[in-house]
Amino acid sequence: MSVVSRPVIGITSYVEPASWAAWKDVPAALVPHGYVRHVHAAGGLAVVVPPLPHDARAADAREVLSRLDGLILAGGVDVEPSRYGEEPHPLLQLPRPDRDSSELLLARVTAEDDVPVLGVCRGMQVMAVAAGGSLEQHLPDRLGHHEHSPSRGMYGRHLVEIAPGSRMHGILGDRVTVATYHHQGVAASPGYEPVGWATDGVLEAVEVEGARFRLAVQWHPEVGADPRLFEALVQAASR
Repeated sequence: MSVVSRPVIGITSYVEPASWAAWKDVPAALVPHGYVRHVHAAGGLAVVVPPLPHDARAADAREVLSRLDGLILAGGVDVEPSRYGEEPHPLLQLPRPDRDSSELLLARVTAEDDVPVLGVCRGMQVMAVAAGGSLEQHLPDRLGHHEHSPSRGMYGRHLVEIAPGSRMHGILGDRVTVATYHHQGVAASPGYEPVGWATDGVLEAVEVEGARFRLAVQWHPEVGADPRLFEALVQAASR
């Protein structure tokens, strides 16, 4: 009897100081366990992908991706604005050049090679910048409110409307209430179809029509109980 193998899903990560037992502030490759939990529950196997070396090239990214069936570009801090040709906003978070260079490279290569990808929050912004797009650096300047990131370390919640006929609509339906924690948004994302919006007009989801699976959301599905985006990624990576 043949055994169907579980697809291996990579999850991009930080290198951060971590402490356990007698060890204090040891540099470690970290990812919130919510991503791992969702991938495993969806039938995949999760693998943490640390930032690639600073001099990594497309061939290096392909070596990593050849071991994976799909990739999650995970959430995190702001993309450095020089990556899309702008000066930094005064409230820009401290950039992480290691993640920026690694994830922008992975985003470009997965697009070229049609590897199934789910972008989450920062991941959606990385995908947009890798495609030649740009970001809105501080949404409250325009919106006049902080509902997308209500306070430090606290997720907000709001409704997202999904475009009928989109792949995202086929997964989530007309609307979904989401966990949110972002002060930036995607201003331009060449090649991506906008398919989800908050009620204040902020773009919350994009996808690429015709790709095996190339979706991104501005919210944080890993902190909630809704498994559908992870199930859809694992299903696409299984084919």
